[in-house]
Amino acid sequence: MTTQAPTTRDARDLLTAEELAAVSATVQRNNLGMSIELAERITLEAVKFEAACASQPNARLKPSRVVDEGWHALILHTRVKARVAGRLGLFVHHVPEAPDASRHDPDALTRTQEAIEAAGYTPEPALWVGPSDTSIPVAAHCEHSPPPPEGTCTGDCSNTGPN
Repeated sequence: MTTQAPTTRDARDLLTAEELAAVSATVQRNNLGMSIELAERITLEAVKFEAACASQPNARLKPSRVVDEGWHALILHTRVKARVAGRLGLFVHHVPEAPDASRHDPDALTRTQEAIEAAGYTPEPALWVGPSDTSIPVAAHCEHSPPPPEGTCTGDCSNTGPN
């Protein structure tokens, strides 16, 4: 019996080229001096985060400060975000909060990367650094949320079921 390695999904399959370019351009505009290549990598990690939240809605997933920059840009592109949700089968809601590094859960970023892998994607570890790591400067200063009501995802997302 031959065992095949699992096929890794490409987050680009959840976006059209135009959608990826538009969201990445928003990330770049919000971060003066950032290359479009880095902005695109951040956007793709945000899409992987969406996929992980959609596949594990109660897993207490959180984006890193860097990935949160891409997630906020995706949220601003409401039509794109809605189409991604349609492809994933679940709309991931954002729960706004004031930045507070004291809420950092060091296990959350590991748990989120594991959920991304479980959803079939490969996380880019350099973009999943803790809130005090400024090796990739971004405008975002938030990463975490307080626990939401019972039955929803904790962290920056809460899910309300299929679209």
